[in-house]
Amino acid sequence: MKRTSWSSGLSFSVEDVGVIAHAGVIAPRLLADRVGLTAELSKAMARRQFIPIHDRGRVLTDVAVMLTGGGESISDIGVLRHQSGALGPVASAPTVWRTLDEVTAGRRKKIQVARARARRHVWSHLPRGVPASKCAGRDLGATIVLDVDATIVVTHSEKENAAPTYKRTFGYHPIGVWCDNTSEFLAASLRPGNAGSNTAADHIDVLGQAIAQIPAAQRRDVLIRSDGAGASHTLLDWITDQNRVRGRRVEYSVGFAITAGVRRAIGMAPEAAWGPALNPSGDVRDGAEVAELTGFLTAGMLAKWPDGMRVIVRRERPHPGAQLSMFEELDGWRYQAFVTNTAAGQLQFLEARHRAHARVEDRIRHAKDTGLGRLPSREFALNQAWLVAVMIAADLVAWTRMLACTGAAAALASCEPKAMRHRFLHVAALLTRSSRRRRVKIPETWPWATAIDAVFHTIAAIPKPA
Repeated sequence: MKRTSWSSGLSFSVEDVGVIAHAGVIAPRLLADRVGLTAELSKAMARRQFIPIHDRGRVLTDVAVMLTGGGESISDIGVLRHQSGALGPVASAPTVWRTLDEVTAGRRKKIQVARARARRHVWSHLPRGVPASKCAGRDLGATIVLDVDATIVVTHSEKENAAPTYKRTFGYHPIGVWCDNTSEFLAASLRPGNAGSNTAADHIDVLGQAIAQIPAAQRRDVLIRSDGAGASHTLLDWITDQNRVRGRRVEYSVGFAITAGVRRAIGMAPEAAWGPALNPSGDVRDGAEVAELTGFLTAGMLAKWPDGMRVIVRRERPHPGAQLSMFEELDGWRYQAFVTNTAAGQLQFLEARHRAHARVEDRIRHAKDTGLGRLPSREFALNQAWLVAVMIAADLVAWTRMLACTGAAAALASCEPKAMRHRFLHVAALLTRSSRRRRVKIPETWPWATAIDAVFHTIAAIPKPA
């Protein structure tokens, strides 16, 4: 019997055949131009009496596009330079270094304004409006949900301001805010590794930046969620003060520590006060119950907190092997508490709404897959500029999903960053020229070719800002 092999007659060579790899990254780059982001960044990065060969706004956009494609270092800009036939001139790695070095504190503020303007244009052209945040099988309507959380970014070399972290690692401790409705990375602050988890000033800083990123028309109804790190008098007082702005309602849902006063209230609450908890789909969750303890707390304890704050506790039978506190070992329940200033609504739904804050962990993981996990420089200022590019990259991915991954391209809408690269951004294509026009040809045998074609046509049809 004749033996055959799939590799029989296969050979390799390097030739100029007009094929471009990672052709899908053209889409987020084109999207940045269509929604006006590149032009706004160019204004933010402009310097008097200095006309660079490579426009700094374009360079910053290209760094973000590189990150959407999975780039991990500045030298990975070479992937885009490989596609100069389709993209035109792309800056070199040294030019990228110089561009990031030019992102000073003043320019970061201008970039925030540029991003907010582009976001206003994007939100005004969403096919079905701004998506509603969902939990327990329901949605929150027009409420814009902001999730704030911090994470650890480990570094393996001595970098400026890197320090030991509370997790016994070494690196940075950035804090960020994500929009749960759209998955956009609205604001972030790069902090030393020894920065506190519950530093109210840092929470207020990034939340203020995040609220400024929301278009004014959608800024009237905001919910801020945080874990226990946000349970500080200063932060909750600041959120409460936001309601003094005419026409604006800002609510909070923040984790709360099980203190001695809360434990006493748990002991005083009768069994009738506990009702069944809900799971993410809105069904009753077996072995989990919810109760409001505000009325069982002493007046002295509540006097230190803002008016209208409610304390809600969830108890659940722990899974085998779970570690319980001495208090929890008395009755075998595991307790978790949070506070909110939402006056109306079903108790079980408010608790499920708070637990949906856990989605921010996915946002953080996606950000680390899109540049946050590897900070390129020893200089803190350059790493801050890199973080700006990470936020822009996260926005471009979110905008591509919302604006273009619809209809025939809906299959790409739910892809995580790695899956989107595998199916879409890293697709190879043939670049041809005829009649003074260039064509990027996707293989028709590619499983997601139809979806990719729909994405490009949808982005090309987006009207530019006036």
